[in-house]
Amino acid sequence: MASKELKLSIEHRTKLGTTGSQQLRAQGKIPAVVFGHGTVPDHIALDAHAFKELLHRAGRNAVVTLTDDEKKQQTALVREVQTHPVTRRIVHADLQRISADETISAHLAIVTVGVAIGVKEMGAVMDIVAHDIEVEGPANRIPEHLEVDVTALGIHDHVTAGDIALPPGFKLLSPPDTLVVTIEPPRTHEEEATPAEGTAEPQVIGAEPAAPEAG
Repeated sequence: MASKELKLSIEHRTKLGTTGSQQLRAQGKIPAVVFGHGTVPDHIALDAHAFKELLHRAGRNAVVTLTDDEKKQQTALVREVQTHPVTRRIVHADLQRISADETISAHLAIVTVGVAIGVKEMGAVMDIVAHDIEVEGPANRIPEHLEVDVTALGIHDHVTAGDIALPPGFKLLSPPDTLVVTIEPPRTHEEEATPAEGTAEPQVIGAEPAAPEAG
């Protein structure tokens, strides 16, 4: 499913730096930067609640129409979201200016579908090695994620980036041999520890002790 086009109101900000950013956050806003298309970066403020809802509804690959208080509009794509390490609240965002049909690159999340036969019938373990892959395609058709059907995978089977079907008009940027999903054998027994070098020979129960040599 292609990303949804959404609208977001913005404010231009002139007071930059740590103090200005802290004041914005105290007002329930997020400092952000819009860059790209060879123009000067635009320092803006976003409503924190509205931006969080946008990410929840459409994901980070959503094409967003930004409208300022002068009714000027620009189309952008969310490129980076920084969160506080403790509270996990959004503290800053970077957005890239784009045109709706522009070809861009994006990292798409991998979503597995089904239960692998190796897991279901053989007790194997599914390991998701790569949680996203990078693709290139039209900005207005970037999907929210890519689905990988793992139903037919048995033990030792795997899926690489090159195995994943992409929407029409898209091409893979990640190396095709990038490992995405593997089905590993069940870990039911620990390997037996090998005896350490220099240990004594085991004693045979019931063996007669060697007679002492005559003096």
